[in-house]
Amino acid sequence: MREPIVVVAVDLGAESGRVAAGRFDGTRLELAIHHRFPNQSTLVGGWRRWDVDKLWREISLGLATVAKAAPVLSVGVDTWGVDYGLYGYDGQLLENPVAYRDEHRIAVFERTLRQLGAGRVYGATGIQLMEINSLFGLIAEAELRPDLLDRAERMLMMPDVFHNLLSGSIVTESSAASTSGMYDMAQGQWARALIESAALPARIFPEVVAAGTDVGPVIGDLAASGLAGTRVVLPPAHDTASAVLAIPDATSDTLFISSGTWSLVGVVLDAPLITKASQAANLTNEGGYQNTVRFLRNVMGLWVVQECRRQWQRDGYNVDYEDLVELAREEAPLRSLINPNATEFLAPGNMPERIRGYCRRHQTAVPDTIGQVVRTVIDSLALSYRLAEEDIAAVTRVPLRSVAVVGGGGENALLQQATADATGLPVVCWAKEAAALGNAASQLRSLGELGSVREIW
Repeated sequence: MREPIVVVAVDLGAESGRVAAGRFDGTRLELAIHHRFPNQSTLVGGWRRWDVDKLWREISLGLATVAKAAPVLSVGVDTWGVDYGLYGYDGQLLENPVAYRDEHRIAVFERTLRQLGAGRVYGATGIQLMEINSLFGLIAEAELRPDLLDRAERMLMMPDVFHNLLSGSIVTESSAASTSGMYDMAQGQWARALIESAALPARIFPEVVAAGTDVGPVIGDLAASGLAGTRVVLPPAHDTASAVLAIPDATSDTLFISSGTWSLVGVVLDAPLITKASQAANLTNEGGYQNTVRFLRNVMGLWVVQECRRQWQRDGYNVDYEDLVELAREEAPLRSLINPNATEFLAPGNMPERIRGYCRRHQTAVPDTIGQVVRTVIDSLALSYRLAEEDIAAVTRVPLRSVAVVGGGGENALLQQATADATGLPVVCWAKEAAALGNAASQLRSLGELGSVREIW
């Protein structure tokens, strides 16, 4: 057996991040998490932002830790979608990126769709119409802070903000670009006519490249800390694209659920499906590995539970997620239901009270206890998955045979049983760290260590 080689996958989520080393001995890839750290957006000057400097310090610490143990051949970063950084003419980030839950995006969403036309926006991109899309963030900034866009030379999607710090790269990876609501999935390029109609500056949109692109060596202080010669190789940089890559034989008849802060529920297709039926169902076409398409629906996901837990902590009840699930297990199923995708659940705040308020307005049983609130969210998510399953099967005309779950939500047995009950399909849970696993595997393929996608599985 040969000496293992090491690649590093940096996987950033909206609640936490991790730096993972993938050790490959020619036959087996083993993933080890070397550093975990929390992540949360905060209000700064009236805008909800991500702290890039803080995240970069955590990433650098994790990379240096891995490099002390073994030489690192390559590194790549995946993150959540839709968010972006704006760069000035000096090549520097103008300010910390605005987070997708920022209320300025929500405020312009409906008005923009009325002005541009929902059919036109969807037809130009194939992307689900949601308040969080980058399109609405840029429009909000153009209206409220036109000086910022005047000073901007380039926009990079969130994972490529960190690829820029690693290597100086000024390109964006295609799966990340596809989440923006400004990328033409059918043509594989920026939707220039839509961008012009939205009065956004065309100059800021960067070159889009495929996953697997080598954008150069690690530079700066990190190179001096043991990463000199380490290549920066772009993975499928949207975390769900990397996560889906870790599912064996994910095709058009397997419903995947990438379960975390968001639940992304869909199938893998060979080409985008942009029709009146897909628009009516508000299904999205996002980039996958090697020109595949993730045809899916974004469901709010475990964010609702995460935000409930933060409120309970503020109220003095410090319960962990395992305890919350056990409390929910003791409650009767389907007592109360919400639409987890309702706009009122998008922004941070007192989520338990929002859930109760929703139930009062919709004249359903109001959850009183912590267990009842969590059970309400779990049951509501499972039924949302059922609706996505039905819509996807109707639009693709392909019967779904099973559900493949990846991500941290796969460890929530109550949610997975509710999903099986709601969909009537067998549920198989794959890797918790699927995004990091797919990230590392794609790097190995780009380095020539794996010959095909099937070898990744």
